Amino acid sequence: MDDLVTVEWLSRCMDDPGIVVLDATYLPFEPERDAAAEYAEGHIPGARFLDLRTLADQDDPRPTMAPTLEQFRARMAALGVRRDDRIILYDNSPHRTSARAWWLFRLFGADRLAILDGGAAAWRASGLPIERGAGHIEPLPETRTGFTRRDDGLIRDLEAVRALLTDPSAQLVDARGAPRFSGVEGDPRPGVAPGHIPGSVNLPYGRLFDADGRWKKGVALAELFEQAGIDPARPLVFTCGSGITAASLFFAAHMLGRDDIALYDGSWSEWGADPSTPKAIS
Repeated sequence: MDDLVTVEWLSRCMDDPGIVVLDATYLPFEPERDAAAEYAEGHIPGARFLDLRTLADQDDPRPTMAPTLEQFRARMAALGVRRDDRIILYDNSPHRTSARAWWLFRLFGADRLAILDGGAAAWRASGLPIERGAGHIEPLPETRTGFTRRDDGLIRDLEAVRALLTDPSAQLVDARGAPRFSGVEGDPRPGVAPGHIPGSVNLPYGRLFDADGRWKKGVALAELFEQAGIDPARPLVFTCGSGITAASLFFAAHMLGRDDIALYDGSWSEWGADPSTPKAIS
């Protein structure tokens, strides 16, 4: 299955057996918008609302940390999603949050995944049907979801990232915009210092997309990694503000054939708030 699917493909295949479409819209720092309300006002027919904002470890004080296996499995049971479904993810968020959802599903063992290229905007621009309301969901027993493991090899924690400062066996790549990476612009979270992790390079996630909102691909995508100074010979660890937009870099690296990749889930919201960690300003 391709990593990206077009709206034309989805409009033809959305009723095929085993296909599940999930709205993965999440809107951090946009209090004027309500992702659940927008879903109810209009979504791709048959899509289920993932509620990515709450698909996180609710017992962890850090923002949007990956859920436990039990938490993830309970959400999938409530949504009627099985691990072996063909799962299509889309969003209507400037933060491209379907990539975060894609990473979470990979974390819990799903491998029949794709992102809708261009997301909700491309679907609407094509004049395709829109459904309103909550939709019908048939929940599953948790034992029938097929989600039985969490691959923590795809995650790095603070201590693993700290170790890279003296043993740079992997390269850190930061998905935040250049002003926040450099420290010119402060962090929006109270108590979080400006700057970036020493030794990291910057590839703002917004550069991964063309003007129409679709993903760059092939040579154009590879050139972005090269221009950012990303070493093709070293494993990569992606970071951002809170682990959301770093998932776009993770997905892009996957599309380029990389499998030596991981995500620092605590990201700058953890690193920048810890007085014991070094911060670089440039």
